[in-house]
Amino acid sequence: MSHCHTLIQNLRQNGYRITPQREMIIESLAHQPGHQTAEQVFDQVKTRTRSVNIATIYRTLDLLVSQGLATRTSLCEGEVVYATRQHGPHIHLVCRQCGCLINADSGLMVGVSDQLQALYGFDADLQHISITGLCTACQHNSPQGG
Repeated sequence: MSHCHTLIQNLRQNGYRITPQREMIIESLAHQPGHQTAEQVFDQVKTRTRSVNIATIYRTLDLLVSQGLATRTSLCEGEVVYATRQHGPHIHLVCRQCGCLINADSGLMVGVSDQLQALYGFDADLQHISITGLCTACQHNSPQGG
């Protein structure tokens, strides 16, 4: 079974109706190898149908996130991107000065997750996160040096 059909089946099993628009939105998100903004999903879906609007895109993406089937992450300058869980756990290091994006090893968060659970009883969702800071180049170019 394809990834998008797995997502659709999961929603159906949880009592959600699968409209043609929802199906196209899920297919668009599931068939992309990386992240997409809601606007990118909208652009792809509207090539297939006129009976969709940006609000439907956001509602469907929010549903996928709330059901744990997709992730939502803020990147540079507040850009919000979505990816399915199949995209896998990962960390984005986002330079707040130049906007460069560095992918970091998600294994770095294992200790953090364990500590949050031990200290606060909090089960953190660290599947897809971004951390803002300064890249090496911007640290060296900064008058304060970081």
